[in-house]
Amino acid sequence: MGALYEKHSLDEEITNLPLWKQQAYQTFTSMLIDTNTYPCVPARQGFLDNQLRFCFVSDPRETSASEELATALKTYGNHARSFGNYTSLAVFFETPEDMIRNYSVEDYRNLFWNALNQVTAYDEQPWPEAIPQEPEHHEWEFCFAGEPYFAFCATPAHRKRKSRYFPYFMIAFQPRWVFENLNGNTTFGRKMKNIIRKRLFQYDGIPGHPDLKWYGEEDNHEWKQYFLSDDDESPSKCPFMRMKEKMSSFLQ
Repeated sequence: MGALYEKHSLDEEITNLPLWKQQAYQTFTSMLIDTNTYPCVPARQGFLDNQLRFCFVSDPRETSASEELATALKTYGNHARSFGNYTSLAVFFETPEDMIRNYSVEDYRNLFWNALNQVTAYDEQPWPEAIPQEPEHHEWEFCFAGEPYFAFCATPAHRKRKSRYFPYFMIAFQPRWVFENLNGNTTFGRKMKNIIRKRLFQYDGIPGHPDLKWYGEEDNHEWKQYFLSDDDESPSKCPFMRMKEKMSSFLQ
């Protein structure tokens, strides 16, 4: 696993894939093609225009998952700008029944940060100079192979926030440049934000999480938005430990 797929090829080959992959992709498709409900309009447009790429990765508890994810991110990053303005990489992890039955939101939060911490050990490029390395900085973003990404995690354990629910453990990576025109400094960005927030409230049935803010605002922390709690709680410290993981990899 670790290969990238596009929508057209998956639509043609889906019945040849293992059942869990079929279910993950078909659920994702059903979620995004719903015109009236899915909150993120740019993601839906990217999906319909074949700009999204997809990857299936092993059980996130297995060591092989990190290497598969690293391969996918590296391949995706090399070609992402040719896919379109609303591209992103959706990564579906094999999620066995024991995880679905027993894992809580916090268990999945730990899995998510373990995945980012472990995949960074495979990053062969230096951290981009324009991005602070301290997660508490308001301009910090997760980076891999020189590319800054916004990461979005959805899990089988989320119940109150429907927008963060998915029947499989899933992480979507959106290149930071996708948001160049989707920010508080542009009329289009402000309008799109209002549309998305309105649709998010309608979709979830509860107010948006207080951690949802604009990138670059001094009170914003991107890492808090990557994995939202089902309630309004927020972790006090970012679990990302890039330097520690790089050193551990070097010493092995």
